[in-house]
Amino acid sequence: MSPKPSPGDDIASLHGALVAHLKRIGLIRTPSVEAAFRAVPRHVFLPGAGLQQAYSDEAIPVKFADGRPISSSSQPAIMAIMLEQLALEPGHHVLEIGAGTGYNAALMAHIVGEGGRVVTVDIDADLVESAQAHLQAAGYARVQVVCGDGGFGFPQGAPYDRIILTVGASEIAPAWREQLKPEGRLVLPLSIKGPQKSVAFARQADHFVSLSVQDCGFMSLRGAFAEPDRLVQLAAEPGLYLSVDDPRRVKADAVYRWLTGPSRDLPTGVHVRISEIWGSLNQWLALREADACDLSAEDGWAERGLAPCLIEIWGQYRICATSGLLGEAGLSVLTRRPDRIPFAERQPDETPFELFVRAFGPDEALAQRLIKEVKTWDALGRPGTAGMRIRAYPAEAAYTPQENESVVTRRWTRLVLDWPSPLV
Repeated sequence: MSPKPSPGDDIASLHGALVAHLKRIGLIRTPSVEAAFRAVPRHVFLPGAGLQQAYSDEAIPVKFADGRPISSSSQPAIMAIMLEQLALEPGHHVLEIGAGTGYNAALMAHIVGEGGRVVTVDIDADLVESAQAHLQAAGYARVQVVCGDGGFGFPQGAPYDRIILTVGASEIAPAWREQLKPEGRLVLPLSIKGPQKSVAFARQADHFVSLSVQDCGFMSLRGAFAEPDRLVQLAAEPGLYLSVDDPRRVKADAVYRWLTGPSRDLPTGVHVRISEIWGSLNQWLALREADACDLSAEDGWAERGLAPCLIEIWGQYRICATSGLLGEAGLSVLTRRPDRIPFAERQPDETPFELFVRAFGPDEALAQRLIKEVKTWDALGRPGTAGMRIRAYPAEAAYTPQENESVVTRRWTRLVLDWPSPLV
């Protein structure tokens, strides 16, 4: 929840309330990160936003393409999480991929000090120009802002003590591996399968090992190293989407027909909290099931109720989202019990509730398979972000997975995941 300043609050009060909020919820933990948040004024980097919006704990889109945001000032909460993961020290040389407004670069420049150096790269010339202006206005003109494809890093300034991405990536590009010092740290929003994870990696011999893993959600890296598009629009009017690993297998007209046809709600017998779904159960499904998918509806589509509002997101527009399994003859997704009370009257998000499965289309077996996955996840201790370990090897490196490990192979990287509770 964002801080709630009164309409008459001045900049100092609004700024102080945001920092106090981030400390209160335990995301600012070290004096250096706190000092940076107190020193750098966010509103200078968001000249088009009102003061209360600038000092809210919310992501603020700053550039759109085809009606969808492609760049933003990240939510201060995740910025604090990632800066703590980065563990910056005075004198560090830092590369940031994704300049955005320049605010995060300014925070890092404050921590590394006059003896350090921050280089931030963005693919869009207009964002580079505006970030430079914001940094100048805020007193951080020493940050070097570069226009380029962040997938290639910035070799002219290498090697770096730290590399951080503020855009989502599906693997570790060779340039980031090559441009990081042997004792350096890499922090990035990693799209493994399912939800993104903010991972702090340290190098160990020929691979990276995670030091910290947190849930997150970022816009994707663009350019030569962009992730394959997983999103399929299900209707002529934008706003209803299915996300899958291989969009070619989705017959959008059939899925839409199922969604607008009859459905059945089946109990799982498992009670969950919202925080256990996106960072835990959704990740479990994505790793275990080749048929895993995410269903989302925005604005008007959300009001129509075609996508169950298992998770509701408010921001630039309202989004209802859920996850499940897509089959040849049906779609089954997770939902709340059919007689749940409306969102406006609902208990706080962390109140446990029984999870149901909503089955669309004639495939009854798909719903039973999803229920079985939910029960197995529950029986094994609900493995999720907490306790997750991720190792990242070069794709060509020989590796034999153990029984309790999940392996995801990309073009340049082989990701190995394990938990205290084995995935069996």
